[in-house]
Amino acid sequence: MRIKTYSELITLPTFEERYQYLRIEGAIGIATFGYDRYLNQVLYTSKEWRAFRDTIIIRDDGNDLACKGFDLSRGSRITVHHINPITVEDVLNRNPKVFDPDNVILTCHNTHMAIHYGDESLLITGPIVRTKNDTCPWRH
Repeated sequence: MRIKTYSELITLPTFEERYQYLRIEGAIGIATFGYDRYLNQVLYTSKEWRAFRDTIIIRDDGNDLACKGFDLSRGSRITVHHINPITVEDVLNRNPKVFDPDNVILTCHNTHMAIHYGDESLLITGPIVRTKNDTCPWRH
């Protein structure tokens, strides 16, 4: 398995290229925590993770896959995605890759699901261009 990095990811200019880089191919349905799922909940609710998460949100300027124009609204579920998946052993042994900024990227819930499950229909492929009265059909 090829090790991917944030440093390499951000050299890709488009949201679609970044999604393709992150997509997990052939790993759909593989459990990373299984019955030890409680461990990732302990991790993701810890003060250490919350501080790390805030740093990543600032670094990525609140943008999905760190792409300008793909800002995450306040109502979106924000996820800090591990580019190279972590395991139970990584959490228990405090593997540095768990808190490595070069191993994470900011995503919205839908993008995160698309990365893991390969469902590109979940992606928002570009900023919505609004026009006058476009949400008011009787004014066209």
